Amino acid sequence: MSRHPDFVPHGVIPAALLPFHDDLSIDEPGFRAHLRDVASVQGLSAITINAHSTEVASCTDDEQRRVMEITGEEVGGTLPVIHGVWADGSLQAARIARQAQAGGASALLVFPPAPFTLGQSPAMALAHFKAIADASDLPIIVFQYPLASGQGYPAATLERLFDEVPTIRAIKDWTPIVPQHESQIRSLQGRARPINVLSTNSAWLLSSLVLGCNGLLSGSGSVIADLQARLYRAVKANDLAEARRLNDRIYPTARVFYADPFIDLHNRMKEALVLLGKLPRAVVRPPLVKISDAEIARIRDALVEAGLLGAQTAQGRNAA
Repeated sequence: MSRHPDFVPHGVIPAALLPFHDDLSIDEPGFRAHLRDVASVQGLSAITINAHSTEVASCTDDEQRRVMEITGEEVGGTLPVIHGVWADGSLQAARIARQAQAGGASALLVFPPAPFTLGQSPAMALAHFKAIADASDLPIIVFQYPLASGQGYPAATLERLFDEVPTIRAIKDWTPIVPQHESQIRSLQGRARPINVLSTNSAWLLSSLVLGCNGLLSGSGSVIADLQARLYRAVKANDLAEARRLNDRIYPTARVFYADPFIDLHNRMKEALVLLGKLPRAVVRPPLVKISDAEIARIRDALVEAGLLGAQTAQGRNAA
């Protein structure tokens, strides 16, 4: 697979799902079909793998490597691939970064180490990102978790990271507080060396994009990439009427995907793809479990409301 050497993380970036067989092994044909389906959407900037949406926490190193190989074979020639770096230790994170670059990835999405929930310092964060940057020269996206989680980076820490790790080019901003989100967009994208802010607030995507994000990176793009791409274009064109029309279609899916418990969001997206005839089954790995029939019915209703599934088709699948 060819790396896209000039890629800077921006624009509309879906995060792919990872289908499994009933025995919990990776469904490679299903994954290939899913990648091709998502990548066929016009207006995408890249695709993300080995992240929350691919249930990376349950995947071995060998499985992550195989996910990268398949993605490169299916879409790597046309779209840059962003590879997640999910690791609690910096040495493991560096190994993943080297593996991703060797596999042809064009950027890294770095998740915060779980031990940071017990406390962190700027020096700890800097050591972690320097270990990754020393292992790979790929552009880095910092996954900014909510500060309340303990894994989010305070503003002073972010400034130090940006000053001392020049390969950091973007953040995936999960900041749930609107004024803080806006402040980060203004300050980071206004730097002498701009840091693009990619929204991950898909539950309120229109509001987030209107604040000026230079992109979005979203698991729901695995289902509604076309609507997200059209919404992003409408916002960039200052076409508020079209943006609101598209948001009215996105809203029903956001309402069901991001319901409580939040951890089931990608579980629900798999069920949506089954209802749309794009996946044969919606299997998740433990500790996740299959959602209820009542919740699947709510997802079906949302897809109909969004204009993604015909009412007659939905009734037929319900009867089946």
